[in-house]
Amino acid sequence: MFLKDLLMIFLGGLILIIGVLIGVAFLTLMERKVLGYIQIRKGPNKLGIMGILQPFSDAIKLFTKEQIYPKFSNYLFYYFSPVLSLILSLIIWMLIPYMFNMIYFSLGFLFFFCCLSMGVYTLMVSGWSSNSNYSLLGGLRAVAQTISYEVSLVLIIMSSMIFIMDFNLLKFFEYQSLIWFFFLMIPLSLCWMSSSLAETNRTPFDFAEGESELVSGFNIEYSSGGFALIFMSEYSSILFMSMFFCLVYMGGYNLTIIFYLKLCLISFLFVWIRGTLPRYRYDKLMYLAWKSYLSISLNFLLFYLGMKIFLL
Repeated sequence: MFLKDLLMIFLGGLILIIGVLIGVAFLTLMERKVLGYIQIRKGPNKLGIMGILQPFSDAIKLFTKEQIYPKFSNYLFYYFSPVLSLILSLIIWMLIPYMFNMIYFSLGFLFFFCCLSMGVYTLMVSGWSSNSNYSLLGGLRAVAQTISYEVSLVLIIMSSMIFIMDFNLLKFFEYQSLIWFFFLMIPLSLCWMSSSLAETNRTPFDFAEGESELVSGFNIEYSSGGFALIFMSEYSSILFMSMFFCLVYMGGYNLTIIFYLKLCLISFLFVWIRGTLPRYRYDKLMYLAWKSYLSISLNFLLFYLGMKIFLL
């Protein structure tokens, strides 16, 4: 019986990972199509019906290209950091309370923040191991940005945790049956949205890649498979952040089409913001994290804590 349980956990994890990777493929297609229409052009439309096979074609192209290694790079770190990056961004998906997965996290929030914090090391190692000034500078900027916004993310989510008084993500569905947390904490949910943009290095906070001074940031020396793995881990994080937003602020997790439509809407917002907003200035980004979001989240945390104690 124990072996059957293990097999079920393995199969559930495998189905989940395959699903996430297919989701990532179609998210890249959606991004290219949406950006195309924002810029008044078509986007990919040759491969398959309306370009639907484009992501698979890109994957085949990237993974069959020759891997190039910089002569003075720290080879092992350079080679394995994209792999570790993708593994971390896929492991975090185990948090989704799938009913058939047979994995139940009663301390889901702690697992989420552990995986989020580990992602910083892959950024840092990717930038350092390439042994290039551009990639090192891009890595340092990305690490500083990610660490700064993690602080505000933790404090923002602590307000929601005070509401449910639990670390379990499944509880959000029970507590939001009458009203979404989004309406109870509109400023905090919007802060979470923009902090997750900064956490995933997305426009308007994509400072790891400033074209005039850093070219492509920490991943400049990566090509073919290594670049594809970094790219996939970034888009997997975007999908996860969208899912987490729906879970915490938009009604919790339930196995219905509505939940996945909400997830698609938030993912679409990530793309829409990329097509609309220009890049922020780096010092303003840091100012926003440490002077604005930190104080807002701390004040709301104290407010909700007082409210909870008063109601009890």
